[in-house]
Amino acid sequence: MHEMGIAMQVVEIAIASIPAGMEDAKIERVNLKVGKLAAVVPDSLRFCFEIVAKDTPLSDAELYIEEIPVVVRCDDCNTQVVISEPVFTCQKCNSGNVNLISGRELDIESIEVTQEDD
Repeated sequence: MHEMGIAMQVVEIAIASIPAGMEDAKIERVNLKVGKLAAVVPDSLRFCFEIVAKDTPLSDAELYIEEIPVVVRCDDCNTQVVISEPVFTCQKCNSGNVNLISGRELDIESIEVTQEDD
């Protein structure tokens, strides 16, 4: 399950993003963009994130995952289409001469950090 490795990296990056000198900082939310071709199961990633985040500044953090569709651009007719089937062809001209525009992302979009009050 590579979701555990991804969750570990997300937690490590999020902790490293806490500004120096920010005492009692807590991470409220981590926003991810995950492409459909990234081979990540969102529910598995959330589960792994909860395990890895325990006893860290992310212990109560929400992991928000925005799934990015597979989009290709046809080199023959310059049409962009969302692909929902395992066949990468242009829906307009039926050409197989397409380039992947999105769908492989695995990016941390933002990390929301707050300072706990005493």
